Amino acid sequence: MAVDSRGRIISKSQIPVRIHYPRPGWAEHDALELALSQERALGAVLSRLPRGCEVLGLGLACQRSTVILWDKDSGRPISRAPSWQDGRAAQLVASLQSRQAEAHKTTGLYLTPYYSAPKMRWFLEHSAAARRLARSKRLMIGPVGTFLAWRMSRGEVFAVDPTLAQRMMLLNLESLDWDRSMLEMFGLDPAWLPALLPSVAEWGFCRAGSRRLKLLACLGDQQAAAIGLGGARLGSSVANYGTGAFFLHNTGSRLHRIPGLLSSVGWTEARGQPCFFQEGTVHAAAASFDWLRSQIGILDGSSHIDRLCRRSRQRVLALPAIGGLGAPRWDYVTQTAFFGLNSKTTPADLVRGVAEGIAFLIADIVAAMRSGGLDLGEVRVSGGLSRIGYLMQFQADMLGLTLSRCSLPEATAMGAAFLAARAAGADWADVLQKPKVDSLFKPAMSRQAREGLLQAWSRFVAAQAKLSREVKLS
Repeated sequence: MAVDSRGRIISKSQIPVRIHYPRPGWAEHDALELALSQERALGAVLSRLPRGCEVLGLGLACQRSTVILWDKDSGRPISRAPSWQDGRAAQLVASLQSRQAEAHKTTGLYLTPYYSAPKMRWFLEHSAAARRLARSKRLMIGPVGTFLAWRMSRGEVFAVDPTLAQRMMLLNLESLDWDRSMLEMFGLDPAWLPALLPSVAEWGFCRAGSRRLKLLACLGDQQAAAIGLGGARLGSSVANYGTGAFFLHNTGSRLHRIPGLLSSVGWTEARGQPCFFQEGTVHAAAASFDWLRSQIGILDGSSHIDRLCRRSRQRVLALPAIGGLGAPRWDYVTQTAFFGLNSKTTPADLVRGVAEGIAFLIADIVAAMRSGGLDLGEVRVSGGLSRIGYLMQFQADMLGLTLSRCSLPEATAMGAAFLAARAAGADWADVLQKPKVDSLFKPAMSRQAREGLLQAWSRFVAAQAKLSREVKLS
């Protein structure tokens, strides 16, 4: 996406990528497909720019916990890249639970298969190619952004910023450097890892055809989306509804810690204090609707979700636990479940149940933030699922907060563009931080009704968690 000094998108290219589910609990991307999709999209965007247009630089935002292992000499990945949704390292993580408190204090994250380090260890134990490259000192490991920067710079840039490095579960949140104890926990050599650079800095040059572009910003997608929505201000709150759903609250330079939530690096610059977020994650938001469509066969497309929710005439409680439960539970045992089905239940009721289940999970995150003393105020929302009016209204009702839905369709890209423009010294960079609000969703449910639903939800989740541990299906 190319953005001009007035905040207009003047060129854009989008290429879908696939996710593969080869086994239960596994979720993978073809790493070369990811890279080629970005390189082709960048080439298309550059080819459509007005003649004589000056490109100040490039900002890059990407998935955070997806990890790629590749050969330094050939540049080829050793396998498909396990996605942030991938749970193949669950058994390894279960064996390390006695070190949960240590891991959380050090990294700000919870010891789960969601993050990269357990997957990296899994490959060293199960992949002969990974072990061979490690012995020959040719193994390179990094998140998607690191792999893209390395390829586009022709191997000159092997780096990662703290927002992405943290999701590798190897970063010390206090020093913002690789942590020796975490490396030892997973048996990893720092020689395999990229250099740490600020999120906003001159990383080097990327090549696209005959052009050499300065890479001026690189960070995680959720941090970029929060910044694009105006979440760079202390005390601001944003929610992004995509494949997963993420709620972030800006705590400024203060490293705030609340049980059950993530203390996330927001971004760093070459000078000045880092910014931090308190964050909660719902692992399967749009992914839950994809599951309804592809596996259950009751949903044609996302454009029908709002209509089906409004058509529903009876409430069904749904726990969307595909890929595990994120904040504040971090539970990878409890199974997806529906409660309240009867002879009158319709597909519309199930779709509505999943939509409300996503909203309930976000409400659990917000409840934890409030318990930790954070004052949230108005919340800005974005992402594909934010276009579902029923979901946004129910979310406002469950939070007791006003949601401001931003019309900006590409908050993640705009956040990366803002940081790149600021690194380039553009005096118009702040223009990119003023998204337009297209709708307000104000709470319309009584406090008594809201509390009744939240209590029913809590009892439902607790019961399903207990059942999932007591009943094993072969």
